[in-house]
Amino acid sequence: MRTIGVVTVARSDYGIYLPILRRIQAEPELHLHLIASGAHLAPGFGQTERSIRADGFEISERIEMLLASDSPEGIGKSIGLGVLGFAQSFGHFRPDILLVLGDRFEMYTAALAALPFNIPVAHIHGGEVTQGAMDDALRHSLTKLSHLHFVSTPEYARRVAQLGEEAWRITVSGAPSLDNLHLMTIPTREQLERRFEIKLQPAPLLVTFHPVTLELDRTEWQMTELTAALNELSMPVVFNMPNSDTHNSIIRQHIREYVDTHPATWCVENFGTQDYFGIMQFAAAMVGNSSSGIIEAPSFGLPVVNIGTRQTGRVRANNVIDVGYASSEIVGGVHRATKPEFRTGIRKLANPYGDGHAAERIVEVLKTVELDERLIRKTFCDIRTAE
Repeated sequence: MRTIGVVTVARSDYGIYLPILRRIQAEPELHLHLIASGAHLAPGFGQTERSIRADGFEISERIEMLLASDSPEGIGKSIGLGVLGFAQSFGHFRPDILLVLGDRFEMYTAALAALPFNIPVAHIHGGEVTQGAMDDALRHSLTKLSHLHFVSTPEYARRVAQLGEEAWRITVSGAPSLDNLHLMTIPTREQLERRFEIKLQPAPLLVTFHPVTLELDRTEWQMTELTAALNELSMPVVFNMPNSDTHNSIIRQHIREYVDTHPATWCVENFGTQDYFGIMQFAAAMVGNSSSGIIEAPSFGLPVVNIGTRQTGRVRANNVIDVGYASSEIVGGVHRATKPEFRTGIRKLANPYGDGHAAERIVEVLKTVELDERLIRKTFCDIRTAE
C-alpha cells in the first residue's frame, strides 16, 4: 500500500483538498497520512482542526509552528519552527509521496524539510502568479522543490515548464475546489442564517480581505479605505476573517470595530467549505482580495470586486471587477457589480479553472507514478529560443 502524506495548514487549503482526501480514502491501494499544521492548530483561527475530524479524517501528525506574533519577525520564526517540526516528523515516518498545495509559508516548510529525505513532493496550484504577495516567491520555490505538478489551467502548465520542469511531471488537473460543487449540497438560506446567526435577506456583500504581504506598511490605510467604502455603501456585510499572514491582526481589529458600530454586519472566523459556498450562492457580490473570488466565484455567477494587487497575474473570468484601494474605486466597483445587468451577463459564465474532475486526475497519478530514481532526480529543461 502506497502512503500519501497530505499537508494541510489552514481552512483555505483544506477545502481545496477535500475531494482529493475522499478519493484517497476510497482507493484500496492508497493510505492517507494527514499532517495538520499552521492555523489549524492555532486557537485564534477558528480551531479548524475540529472540522477535519468532523469530516471523518484521522490526523496522523500535528506540527505546531505558528507563534502568536504576526510581525515579520514572528512569521520568520514560525517558518523556522515549521522546518524543524516537519524534519522531526519525517525522521520517524516518511510517506511515499508528500502532497502540498498552493503558496502558504507554512506549506513551504514541509516541502523544504522533505528535501534532504528524498521524499517525492507533489504540488497543487503551481504556476500561478499573485504579484502583491510574498506567496509568489513561495509558490515558485515549491515548484522547484516538487517532483509532480498539478496545475489548474494550461497557462499555468506553461509557466511551470518555463521554470524548467519536465513535461511528464506536469498534469493539467483543474482546480480541485470545483469538485466540491458536484459533491456537496449547498445549504439553504435559512440553514445558514440559523447556523451563523446572520441575515441573508437582503443579500449582503461577502467581504474577504487578506494581508497584502508586499505592502505591509499600507495595511492600516487599506482597511481604512475598505471600511469607509462599506460605510458609504450602507449594505449588509458578512466578513470572512483573514488568514494568518503578517499583520492579519490589523485587519481583524478593523473588522471587529466595524461590526461593533454597524447594524446588519457580521463576522465569521470559519464558515467551512460547504457553508462558504452557500454564502457565495446568496451574496450580492464578493468584495476583497481572496483567491476564492477568482477561482470558485465564476461557478456561482457571483460578481467580484477584487481590490488591489494581491491577485494580480491570476487568470480571470468576466465576473471579476478589478479596483484599487481607494474607497471611491471600491464603491464604484460595487455599484457596477450589483447592477442587475452585470449579474445577468455572468450567469452562464464558463469557469477557466476546470470541469470539477481534478481529484480523479490527481489521485490517478499519485497511485500509478513510478517511485524510482527518475522521479527524484530532476532534470532542468531549458527553453530554447530562436536567435
